[in-house]
Amino acid sequence: MPGGPLKLMLLGWLGMAVLMTSLYRVQQKRNDAGIADVGWAAGLAALALFYAVAADGYPLRRAALALLAGFWGLRLALYLLFNRVLKGPEDGRYRMLREQWGQRAPLYFFFFFQMQALWAILFSVPLLVVAYHPKPFWSAFDTGGVLLWLIAVCGETVADAQLARFRAVPENRGKTCRAGLWRYSRHPNYFFEFLHWWTYVLMGAGAPYGWVTLLGPATMLLFLYKITGIPYTEKQALASRGEDYRRYQESTSPLIPWFPKKGRP
Repeated sequence: MPGGPLKLMLLGWLGMAVLMTSLYRVQQKRNDAGIADVGWAAGLAALALFYAVAADGYPLRRAALALLAGFWGLRLALYLLFNRVLKGPEDGRYRMLREQWGQRAPLYFFFFFQMQALWAILFSVPLLVVAYHPKPFWSAFDTGGVLLWLIAVCGETVADAQLARFRAVPENRGKTCRAGLWRYSRHPNYFFEFLHWWTYVLMGAGAPYGWVTLLGPATMLLFLYKITGIPYTEKQALASRGEDYRRYQESTSPLIPWFPKKGRP
C-alpha cells in the first residue's frame, strides 16, 4: 500500500496503544481484564471513523464505512461493558489466565492489552482498504455489503439479547441456554460476528489491494477456533455446567446455525 494508508495505520496503532494502556490501569484497579474486549471493539469503531475522515476514497463509501463499522464497534463495546464487565464477575477466560500466570499476571496482562492494540490494527486493514477505494460510484457490491451488515448485526444483537434474558433468570444458573438462535448454534453471536467481516470484503471488491479485505473473516475464524473464542469459552462452560453442556455440544452445531441432532436432549 502507498505511504498514506501506512501512515494512518501507524497513527491508529499509537492511539490504540494509548487506549489500551489506560484500560490496563483500569483493570488493575478492578481486577477485571474483560475491559480489554470493550477497548478492542470501541477502538475499531474509532479507527473506522478515523480512516473514513482521513482517507481519500469515494465519499459516499467512506460515509457508509464510518456508519456501519462505527455502529458495529460501538454496539459491541457497550454490550460488553454493561452486560459483562459492569455486571461481573470477571470473564472465565481471564480468570483462567490470571490463575495460570500467577505472580507474573500484572506484567503478562500489560503485554496482553498491548497485543489487543495490535490485533485491532490488523482487523482494521479491511476498513482501510474500503476507505481508500477510489471507484467514484456506489456499486451492487456496496449494496450487498450493507445488506449483509444488516443481517449480521441484527443476528448478533438478537443472539446477545436472548442470552442476556436467559442469564437474567436466577433459576437458569448452571444451565445452558437453548433459546432462539442458541438452539441452532452453540455460538450464534460468534457466527454473526464472523459474517459481519464479509461486509468489507464486498465493499472492497475492485479496490486496489481488495484481496486484503479477506484478512478480516480469515483472522476472525482463526481467533474463534484457535485463540480466544470457542476453545476457551467451551472449556469454561464445561467446568461450570458439566454434563448439561456436554450434551449441548453433542447435539448442536459449534458455529454455523443448523438443526440440532435428533434424539438428544
